Amino acid sequence: MSSLYALPAYAQSQAADEAPVQSVVISASADASAAGLSKTFAGGQVAKGGRVGLLGTMDVMDTPFNSTNYTQQFIQDLQARSVADVLQADPGVRVARGFGNYQELYVIRGFPVNSDDLAYNGLNGVLPRQYIAAELLERVEVFRGANTFLNGATPGGGGIGGAINLLPKRAPNADLTEVSAGLQTGKQTYLAADIGRRFGDDNRYGVRVNVAQRRGGTGIDNEDREIQLAAIGADYRGRGFRLSADAGWQSSKLNSSRPAINVGAGLAVPAAPDASTNYGQPWDYSRERDVFGTLRGEWDLGKDLVAWAALGGRRSHELNRLASTINLNAANGGGQVRRFDNAREDHVATGEIGVRGEVRSGAVSHKFAATATGLDLDSRNAYATSAYVNTSIYNTQALPLPALTGVFNDMTAPQTTNKATLVSQALVDSMGFLNDTLLVTVGVRHQNIKQTGYTYNTHVATPYEKSANTPIAAIVYKVTPSVSVYANRVESLQQGPIAGATAANRGEIFAPYKSVQKEVGAKYDSGRYGATAALFTTTQPMGVINPATTVFGIDGEQRNRGLELTAYGELVRGLRVLGGATFLDAKQQRTAGGANDGKDVVGVPDTQLNLGVDWDVPGVRDFSVSARALHTSSQPINAANTLDIPSWNRFDLSARYAFKVADHNVVLRARVDNVANKNYWASAGGSQGAGYLVLGAPRTFALTATTEF
Repeated sequence: MSSLYALPAYAQSQAADEAPVQSVVISASADASAAGLSKTFAGGQVAKGGRVGLLGTMDVMDTPFNSTNYTQQFIQDLQARSVADVLQADPGVRVARGFGNYQELYVIRGFPVNSDDLAYNGLNGVLPRQYIAAELLERVEVFRGANTFLNGATPGGGGIGGAINLLPKRAPNADLTEVSAGLQTGKQTYLAADIGRRFGDDNRYGVRVNVAQRRGGTGIDNEDREIQLAAIGADYRGRGFRLSADAGWQSSKLNSSRPAINVGAGLAVPAAPDASTNYGQPWDYSRERDVFGTLRGEWDLGKDLVAWAALGGRRSHELNRLASTINLNAANGGGQVRRFDNAREDHVATGEIGVRGEVRSGAVSHKFAATATGLDLDSRNAYATSAYVNTSIYNTQALPLPALTGVFNDMTAPQTTNKATLVSQALVDSMGFLNDTLLVTVGVRHQNIKQTGYTYNTHVATPYEKSANTPIAAIVYKVTPSVSVYANRVESLQQGPIAGATAANRGEIFAPYKSVQKEVGAKYDSGRYGATAALFTTTQPMGVINPATTVFGIDGEQRNRGLELTAYGELVRGLRVLGGATFLDAKQQRTAGGANDGKDVVGVPDTQLNLGVDWDVPGVRDFSVSARALHTSSQPINAANTLDIPSWNRFDLSARYAFKVADHNVVLRARVDNVANKNYWASAGGSQGAGYLVLGAPRTFALTATTEF
């Protein structure tokens, strides 16, 4: 592929590949590390490595876990709008939605990961909790498996099935000025600018600025979305130390969206309505505004010894007036909905300090790390509800705005309903034997969770505090330079779940719980293409909503077993592949009276398949086409497994063309998702134990032009 296309797509990758600038190499890194970004793999869609918690950035072949690290080139070529768009490409991940709201939610290995559990440059809880725009990101790193040992407990109680770390952008070696404009189905317009510069002696200072706006309709009738963001990332590479800082602002507005659906007792799963149908209400809206930032530094204490420290924080404000989840009560699609208003403010502060080094003792090498982390969350909530009114998902009528009948806390000044303090200390040693072909990792994290829930209106406090030591044992054996095998056993301590918006005991906080993961796997890296295979089993206490009482509680245990297969790289010059398969066996165990023992877990499919192909068309310079196929098998929507949603398939197509206009590089990108305009239920739940249905998006077109100045 010629440089004409590569210039816009690889602008940040040049920093990772250490292109020379004057007399030194500037390898700017989001985490202020000496190594810089992990280099891209052949084909440019994924990276050779990524962050592995307190172990730092590691090559995939040396890591005793399964992970995939998506590059900015891939994010840009995909025309991704949010993190969810990127993760649609991952065979181990399926995208769902929050319970009673429009929060993006990601299911990894059958366990939910909330968007407020995503890490930003290694720090949990810093990013916006409902929606994260893709323009903020240099890379999306997906870690599969339990990870509390590596990263510490998350504020939303995730971390069982996996973790997602998002890297901010840094200034590349060459000056960067990109402007993008686009149009999407629903007359949604898009405008963005990405500017990077380096300054000072040897270009040691770097600044990267991103601004973007999306505004207009979507493929869903009468739905409207507006996203605005501004972010700045700065870095300094000194002699013996490195600094980086990020600050961001994001505003998200969503109007007249369609709610999720609960299927009433005795009813069959309804046929999926037309994918463009909107069975929501015109008075429905969701507003979120977030300000967030991080500061990180790394200091060289010796030849092979570094110390680091990081701080981060977020202030979030949410105000929503929602048409709540529709409760179907008739076979013809009839049901009931109510008005649900809520206000929320989140105050988050987080930080970590640590030291990492290498030493050799005879024939044994040691890579060790020690860290301490802390996170403080103050979540303030209020909500108000109306009586239920009749509606239909097939013949929806605009309803008058229902009057509120109950108010819980002050909507203009929400009261604290959840305070959490998460503190931990961890120590790990990765030992290398047989010339580092055998790597053995052992470690332990002492995690303390202190949490207090406050009842609405009366503000009665229910505190608890729990500590536990969560160990790790892992091994990697490099059979050849191209093949490695690994195994791990990890325990984690997580915050207990919180009863969701439509539960009768909304807001009730449950005690922390432990989970255990065991995993074995193999990896292959030919230099041009790679593959991984992983077998795993994970258990955790299971949250369930009682359909008769709508009370959320802990009932038994969820045990997920599975096989993951992934493939990526450039099979031959100009032909790139990215995809794989996940086979899951998620069962309920130790349920009350054994009623549901051995039955499938709500919302977890047995099979997930992804295949993406990207091809440079021969004979047409700088013109590429892509195709992607997704398959998700059926998913149960209740604990008794009497109902499920059908399996679904989706096909996406895209193309891009690079050329010059008056010596300016231009890239045109076109994309169509859900080419066949298939009507399907995309997910059954997402929040633990809740089997609500979310309709898949209709056929959607997107066109973007990016110009480099």
